[in-house]
Amino acid sequence: QQRQCMAAAPHHLLYEFAKAALIKIFAFPYATVCDMYCNGGADTEKWADAQAGRYIGIDASASAVSSDDRELWENKWKPFTTEFIELNPSADDFEARLQEKGIQADIVCCMQNLQLCFESEEHAKKLLNNVSSLLKPGGYFFGIIPDSSTIWTKYQKNVEASHNKGLKVVPNSIRSDNYTITFEIEEEKFPFFGKKYQLKFANEAMFENHCLVHFPSLMRLAREAGLEYVEIQNLTEFYDDNRTQFAPMLGSCGANLVDPRGKLIARSYDILGLYSTFVFQKPDPDAIPPAVTPDPDELTPD
Repeated sequence: QQRQCMAAAPHHLLYEFAKAALIKIFAFPYATVCDMYCNGGADTEKWADAQAGRYIGIDASASAVSSDDRELWENKWKPFTTEFIELNPSADDFEARLQEKGIQADIVCCMQNLQLCFESEEHAKKLLNNVSSLLKPGGYFFGIIPDSSTIWTKYQKNVEASHNKGLKVVPNSIRSDNYTITFEIEEEKFPFFGKKYQLKFANEAMFENHCLVHFPSLMRLAREAGLEYVEIQNLTEFYDDNRTQFAPMLGSCGANLVDPRGKLIARSYDILGLYSTFVFQKPDPDAIPPAVTPDPDELTPD
């Protein structure tokens, strides 16, 4: 495992760590988990290690998962079961398509690609309604998204600096030693939906396509879908809050991601700072304590 860590790029290691850490916090034995945009079941082992009972991966290309892989997972972690459903979480209507399956998930997660739904309000709304239809009351929806506040603040500083230098052209990118972010359109406003950008990490030939996630719109659409906002937290803060628990996980990679005290080194801080965790919960009406009935004796006048 250490050799694998050493070979992987820092941003891959940090992202995998963040997913494992979130799963560690929310998973519980025998939980039913729905993984949106499951990417061929990339996190199946993490859920199995966390003793989940049933894993349902949902993706537009879920059929890419081989039956050999499924058999391997199910034989290795009994009584863990896996199922893959080929649906697009931001385009298909889960309630109509999955009704006969009667899925009541304890947990729905979206570790990558929620931001792609923010290409349009319609797609974001569809995803959140689908999440709500799968979750049982009291269940959690969580995952990782780009930290649009951090990214936009960095971009605004660039724009400001170019204005101060008297430049007429507005820059369309942000650069650090670890990555370059390039916006599709040069504009100084942050539209709620459809703000596209490309992210390219240092030493990587490929770039990733993303959309900024407007947090107030995410919270509003989640509320309309029946999900209560719990938290959105930058991954650097998330790590600091849970450092005692998670420093050994990162330290064991031997890839120079933390210092000897378990603090994030500058590169790790810069990369993790691009992302946030998000947590929503479907309210459970039965969990609300009933209104207190006054004692009849207290109602009797003196």
